[in-house]
Amino acid sequence: MFKKFKETFIGDRAFYHDLLILVIPMIIQQGITSFVSLLDNVMVGRLGTESMSGVAIVNQLLFVFNLTIFGGLAGASIFGAQFFGKGDHHGVRAAFRFKIIFSMLMTVLAIAALAVFGEPLIGLFLTDDGSGGDLALTLSEAKSYLLVMLFGLVPFAFSQSYSSTLRETGETVSPMTASIIAIATNFVLNYILIFGSFGAPRLGVVGAAIATVISRYVEAAYLMVQTHRHPEKYPFIIDAFKSLHIPGDIVRRILATGTPLVLNELLWSIGTTMVSQSYSTRGLTVVAATNITNTAWNLFCVIMFAMGNAVSILIGQKLGAGEIEEAKRTDNKLLFFTVALHVGVGGMIALCAPFIPMIYNTEPAVRALTTQLLLAAGAVLPIQAFAHVTYFTIRSGGKTFITFLFDCLYTWVVPLPIAFCLCRFTALPVVWVYFCVQFADIVKVIIGVCLLRSGIWAKNIIDGTAAELEAE
Repeated sequence: MFKKFKETFIGDRAFYHDLLILVIPMIIQQGITSFVSLLDNVMVGRLGTESMSGVAIVNQLLFVFNLTIFGGLAGASIFGAQFFGKGDHHGVRAAFRFKIIFSMLMTVLAIAALAVFGEPLIGLFLTDDGSGGDLALTLSEAKSYLLVMLFGLVPFAFSQSYSSTLRETGETVSPMTASIIAIATNFVLNYILIFGSFGAPRLGVVGAAIATVISRYVEAAYLMVQTHRHPEKYPFIIDAFKSLHIPGDIVRRILATGTPLVLNELLWSIGTTMVSQSYSTRGLTVVAATNITNTAWNLFCVIMFAMGNAVSILIGQKLGAGEIEEAKRTDNKLLFFTVALHVGVGGMIALCAPFIPMIYNTEPAVRALTTQLLLAAGAVLPIQAFAHVTYFTIRSGGKTFITFLFDCLYTWVVPLPIAFCLCRFTALPVVWVYFCVQFADIVKVIIGVCLLRSGIWAKNIIDGTAAELEAE
């Protein structure tokens, strides 16, 4: 009995060897990123609750842009991973070109939209509930931060296009190294520019934004130089910019597969932002507490994020190679491992919950609420881990319309109405509202189990795709 269970859900040493080689660099990269984000958050928090809240609001708006980029690249990444699994470097190159074109178009649109509508969007998160806090100062800090951050959208788009393609080819060290260099740059410049260290001017939130923008250019430059210097390792980059031609067959397939992902990430991120906006109707204390909670949660969840990427890569490669049954067996093991691991991670969040708010220079009310929110987040983490891996499993087989329903539609139908109604029409404490919103992911778990058992996701989507490009 146990032997069969082990074979189905646990796996052998070889399985974990291959998994860890892939996932550890991603965990290190994302872990360092999240840790430094936490330190950045603490630094900005030393400027006051208004400054921290202003930055948090802008980052929530930029979150929509980031997720839209991720969604557009994900559609091409599904094909990139399967092309690589098949050994088709022309196909990988075509997917990479699609990423570049898409990300640049989205970047131009985002800069225009945020430049014009930034202030009224920020204003949606500012509610005077009588609990204190200077709303005018918060708005001013947010506007200053946003103006500078717009200059960092272009290098961000390039970095994501390069790093995602490298990961699809099994190269995770270069994206990790680029991220570490960028993070170190960001951290040092934050210290110098936010507080005016070493004779530099004290720039506050503007300094934080400048540091982030510079670090993004550093990251993009490293990835581009590293990739173009080693064409023998990354053949997809050979003549990648000789033209931006993509075979029409591939474009149509990527659009058919990727459009639901773009819409999913766009609408899901908007829905998530509206959930945050619902919390913000309870005042700046809640804005600050949810910001700290989300920053800490991101640090603890680096393994979950890395496992999602691992599922996309490993399952995508096996599906592309035509190993359908092996893909199913591998997914069972990845799912079990992720959920079991995050039972422990949820416990770690609970243990650390009273101490994390203490590192912030903020009001006692913010610290107390943050502790309560972290306890709620830790309790539901295993549920969210299951839903996360399920999403990436379904996506790896190109069933992007199903992922759209699974992720985006669910967000607008379940957690958003819960947050909207409970925040505006009840006196329920915000921590219980937060818990209800997070625990609602149990619905996704039930749906996910049914989708995984059906096997509808286990498909090779590149057979019959003409990946040949013009003579290059």
